[in-house]
Amino acid sequence: MTERVPVLRIGDVLLVSIQVDLEDQTVLNLQEDLAEQIVTRAARGVVIDITAVEIVDSFVGRMLATIASISRLLDAETVVVGMRPAVAITLVELGLSLGGVRTALDLEKGLALLRRSAADADRR
Repeated sequence: MTERVPVLRIGDVLLVSIQVDLEDQTVLNLQEDLAEQIVTRAARGVVIDITAVEIVDSFVGRMLATIASISRLLDAETVVVGMRPAVAITLVELGLSLGGVRTALDLEKGLALLRRSAADADRR
């Protein structure tokens, strides 16, 4: 049985804390669950916490970028937080730039980044 990653809600932000090994089907399920919850909960932001992730492969790296693209199309900004140095090095070595994905060192800074973006958008 494939594990599902829980999606939590904090105000208008969805929080995904990945605490399991990311198998391909787990990532595909997360993509689908997250897209559905962005729409049903009218989320403006998504924080994906990968603090517990020690290893990523090219599929997982591409899927993080894909999840951010889907979120952006659904009018929600994505921030990936807690990336370990080894994971960042691996992503660069694989040639994955995670284009369009904003990053922050930790959850607190990721939420602050989303709040600033929302405030900037409200002023326009």
